[in-house]
Amino acid sequence: MADGGSEMMMQAFKPDPTNTRALRDAFGRFASGITIVTAASDDGPVGITANSFSSLSLDPPLVLWSPDAKSRRFPYFAAAKHYAIHVLAVEQEALCHGFSKSAFAFDGLDMDLSANGVPLIKNCLARFECEQRIVYPGGDHKIVVGEVMAAEMRDGDALTFFAGQIRSLEG
Repeated sequence: MADGGSEMMMQAFKPDPTNTRALRDAFGRFASGITIVTAASDDGPVGITANSFSSLSLDPPLVLWSPDAKSRRFPYFAAAKHYAIHVLAVEQEALCHGFSKSAFAFDGLDMDLSANGVPLIKNCLARFECEQRIVYPGGDHKIVVGEVMAAEMRDGDALTFFAGQIRSLEG
């Protein structure tokens, strides 16, 4: 091999309904950051853990994320005209687990509310306060595009997701 390493065994397949686990595992080979998306709702502040976040455009400043359309939480975010995406630091793993279990995991959390009532979690690596622009169909998910109205960031190590496990990037 050109990279000097030993040849790895590759698993080739055509995605279909009988091998969704293999496709999910293949998708998991792409390391991603972990975010929490928050919004205001009639039931109070809500949040969801998501690793489907991506920057989209600098001009205008756009980001996207892709919630599961069948999620019990999806209606909150489909209705939210304003939301915030919080990029988690390695020391915020407990937040990741809390919001993966409950939409209302705000107890004891150091946070503020934006002028639009959106919960803003403090001390994340980055935070993007967004206004929803459009929602596209994306198979069993929706693609939510938002314009970044305000942002903040700090130094630190990112909490990441790779091969089905939470990890950290150090360096």
